[in-house]
Amino acid sequence: MTVIRLNLIPVRLRGLTAAALAAAAMFTGMPAVHAAAAVPAKPDWFAAGRSIELLGEVYREVAENYVDPVDVSELMAAGIDGMLEKLDPYTDFLDESGTQELDELTTGHYAGIGITISIISGDLCITSVIEGNAASKAGLLIGDRIVSVNGVRVRNRSIDDVRAAIKGAVGSNVRLGIERPGRRGSREYLLRRAEVRVDTVGYAGLFGAIGYIGMNSFAEHSCDELRGALQSLLQQAAAGNGPLKGIVLDLRGNPGGLLNAAVDVAAVFLEKGSKVVSTIGRGAENSQVYLTGTEPLVPLLPFAVLIDGDSASASEIVAGAIQEHDRGLIIGEVSFGKGLVQSIVNLPYDHVLKLTTSKYHTPSGRLIQKPLPHQEGGRKVVIGPSGVDSTRAYYTDRHRKVFGGGGIRPDVIVRATEHSAYEHALDRKGLFFKYASRYRASHDRADVQDLQQGRLLADFGRFVDSERFTYRSRSQQTLDSLKVIIRKEYGRDGDGLALRLGDLEKELTAKSSKGLAGDSVRVATAVRQELLRHFDEKRARKAAIEADPVAAKAFSLLSDPAAYRSLLGR
Repeated sequence: MTVIRLNLIPVRLRGLTAAALAAAAMFTGMPAVHAAAAVPAKPDWFAAGRSIELLGEVYREVAENYVDPVDVSELMAAGIDGMLEKLDPYTDFLDESGTQELDELTTGHYAGIGITISIISGDLCITSVIEGNAASKAGLLIGDRIVSVNGVRVRNRSIDDVRAAIKGAVGSNVRLGIERPGRRGSREYLLRRAEVRVDTVGYAGLFGAIGYIGMNSFAEHSCDELRGALQSLLQQAAAGNGPLKGIVLDLRGNPGGLLNAAVDVAAVFLEKGSKVVSTIGRGAENSQVYLTGTEPLVPLLPFAVLIDGDSASASEIVAGAIQEHDRGLIIGEVSFGKGLVQSIVNLPYDHVLKLTTSKYHTPSGRLIQKPLPHQEGGRKVVIGPSGVDSTRAYYTDRHRKVFGGGGIRPDVIVRATEHSAYEHALDRKGLFFKYASRYRASHDRADVQDLQQGRLLADFGRFVDSERFTYRSRSQQTLDSLKVIIRKEYGRDGDGLALRLGDLEKELTAKSSKGLAGDSVRVATAVRQELLRHFDEKRARKAAIEADPVAAKAFSLLSDPAAYRSLLGR
C-alpha cells in the first residue's frame, strides 16, 4: 500500500466538473526539513479490531439475508462514505473514475479534443475552445450545441456521461453532431483525440507599465508557465516605453492545486531558502517544512497578489508566504480558508482514500483553516480537525500584524463589483450566452465595443422577450407566496386581502421597473463582455480586467512607490 501526500482544494471530486475541482499537492522534489512532530496518540487496537469485526458481520448479514437482493459493491461504498462523512469534508473515497480525474487535474493533461462544455437552458453547449487542439482546428465555436456523440443523442444525458464519451485514448476518433445558431440542421465533425494541456496561466498582459498574470490553478507545469509569462512581459515592457513598474498575480477564483507548484511559484518572487509553508500532523512523516530552492526571477519588482473568497489551498499558501515575508501586497477579499492536508492512499482495485493527515501553517506559524461548521455541505461533521486559531496575532518579517483562523486577510480590502439580482436572473437562464451565440452567427467581426448602448439594449430586450423571460424581484416572489397561502387558508373569504395585495403588487412592479431601468448600464456591459468573449476570449479577458476595481486598485498602488512602501512598512 503506497501513500502519496496531497493538499487538496476545497471541493469533493465525485460528480463535479474538472473546471470546478481543485487539484492536489504532491510533496516531492522540494527542499525540506522535518518539523517537530506531534506525539501520536496510542491506537486502541482492541477497540479497532472489535469495530472492524462488527462492521464485517453487519455487512455479511445484510448482503446474504436482506429481504431483497443488494448490490454488494454499492453497499460497501455506501458504508465507507457514511463512515467518512463523520470526518472533515475533504476526506473522501474515490473509485476508478475519480482516481482518473484526480490524475488529470494534478498533471494538467487529458486526452480529448480541447473544449469546455456546460448545459445552457437545457442545451449542451461549447463554452470554451482551447486553441491548437482538434476542436479549434475543425472550426468549432463557443455557442455551438452538441446534439450527439458517436451517433448517440445527448439530450437528457448527464454532463458527466457526455464528457466521458468525448474523452478517450490518444489517437482515437470521436464524432460530434453539432448545431450552430443561424445554420439549419446539424453537422457531424470527426475529431481525433490528442493529449490536451490545460494552461494554468489563463491570461498575461501589460496594463500601462504594470504586468498582469492570472493563474487558474496549480499543476505540474504552472511554474514554467509563470516564468515564461513573466519573462515575456519584461521583454514587452523593455521593447515599449520602459521597464515594468510592477507585477500583479491574480489568484482570485483559483481553488488551488499541487503544493510543490505553489512553493515553486512563491520562489519566483521570494529569496532562495525562504520558508513557504509547513505541515504538522500526528507523526514525523506528516510534519515537514518547505523552503524555496531557486533564486527569484524578480526579487525587487513591486508585487501584488489578488485573492477572494474562492482563492483556496495552494493559492492561500502563496498569498500567505508573500504577505509574511513582506514581499508584496495582498489585495482583494478574505480567502477561502483551507488549511488541511490530505494524503492519497492507494487501495486495491484502483480505488484510493483521500485522508486528511495534517494541517499546513504559513511561515509565521498561523493556521488559516476556517472553523468547520457542524453541518458542512450536507455532512454532519462530528470528528472535525481541532486547533483553529482565529484571534491569535502573528507577525510578518517587518513586524506587521496578521491573523489566522479564517483564510488570508488582505492588506488592502477591495470588493469586486457585485451583479444585481436582475443580472443574476438573466445569467442563470443563459440569456447573455444565448444572445451572444445568436449575434456571433450573423456577424463576422468583433466590433462589439463600438455598438451603441441604446441599440444594443433594445436588441437584447427583444431577444429576452422572445425567450419569454419574466423577472420577479425577491419582494414580488414573496408576495406571490403570500397570495397562495391566503387562498389556501381563507378561500373566498380572503378576496378582500387579495385586493389589498393587488395594490401592493402594483407598487412593487413600479419599483422593480425603476430598478431594472437603473441596471441598463450594467446589463449593456455584461452583454458586450459576453459578445466579445464569443469572438475573442483574450480580448474579453483584457476588457474585463480594465473594468475591474480590484485590479485597478493594484495597478494604482504599484504605480505609487510611496504608498506601496508605506503599506508594507518599509
